[in-house]
Amino acid sequence: MRVMGVDPGLTRCGLSVVDGGLGRKVTALDVDVVRTPPEMDLAHRLLQVADAAEHWMDTHKPDAVAIERVFSQHNVRTAMGTAQAGGVIALAAARRGIPVAFHTPSEVKAAVTGNGTADKAQVTAMVTRILGLQVAPKPADAADALALAICHCWRAPLLDRMAKAEAQAAAAQRRYTERLAAQQAQQLAAQQTPGRAARTQRPAEQRKAVGG
Repeated sequence: MRVMGVDPGLTRCGLSVVDGGLGRKVTALDVDVVRTPPEMDLAHRLLQVADAAEHWMDTHKPDAVAIERVFSQHNVRTAMGTAQAGGVIALAAARRGIPVAFHTPSEVKAAVTGNGTADKAQVTAMVTRILGLQVAPKPADAADALALAICHCWRAPLLDRMAKAEAQAAAAQRRYTERLAAQQAQQLAAQQTPGRAARTQRPAEQRKAVGG
């Protein structure tokens, strides 16, 4: 599976591409950080981010795009910019028919380091080790993008099994509901049939009595 990892942001947006192999084998193919100047208007900053992400998708042709979910931030303006950057990238992927997955920071940290509260230094160190890199990826946005891609490579099979299990459970529930509705309809029809039979018999009995 080829996964494009995205650490969304307006000032710095981390992009990465990795190939997932057998087991937990992951190979880094590319990583970079897209930067946009704060003084540029929002629409053009988003356009630059989208253009870069689309170029990566068309060049590397990932099987999936993993984007960090904006979980919570004290700086509302920063959170909005992060969400907007992630949104335009998700849209670009959707237009190309590429599945998009969102992972929270704690999910990524837990997948890569085993600790959902790990700091950036720990994440960078584990990403460097997992990918067998000679030099740690910098800045932190690059390491985070790689961590997202690794996280998805390792979580995707589990997420796929969960989705299939949920679909099977929903189908079973739907079949049960349909059978129950059919049984209730049959019971209602059976209850109404004797009443109709009795009503049809009474006029016949009355005719016999008058004729007799």
